[in-house]
Amino acid sequence: MSHDVNPTAQLQPPFAELMGMKITHLSRDKVLAELFVSDVLENRMGVLHGGAVMALADNLGGTATMANLPQGARTATIESKTNFFAPIPIGDTAHAECTPLHRGRSTMVWQTRITRNDGRLCAIVTQTQIVIPADKE
Repeated sequence: MSHDVNPTAQLQPPFAELMGMKITHLSRDKVLAELFVSDVLENRMGVLHGGAVMALADNLGGTATMANLPQGARTATIESKTNFFAPIPIGDTAHAECTPLHRGRSTMVWQTRITRNDGRLCAIVTQTQIVIPADKE
């Protein structure tokens, strides 16, 4: 864990725990996570639901932004785009790597690459997070 990371970035929302997301690395420049694909996360085709892929990436983008915010500032997702390339079967693990494309004063843009155990690229999610200063409601 990087020492220059905003400490609130380490706190994950209950939804992350509900889905089974596990943060494996957290720094200002990268967030890594894993998600075991259980049958409760499957879609009608018997693979990881696209909404679960998007939720994993959204959580990582928010975590990465929090890691870069000054104490007391907040964030929210204001835009997200997902490209799907390959399914992740039940019993496999989704591996996510979130890295910055832009870190500005008012917005941050993150890209999350999601792969499966065999290394195949399954999705790329690009999202924009608003930076809400501590003195704003």
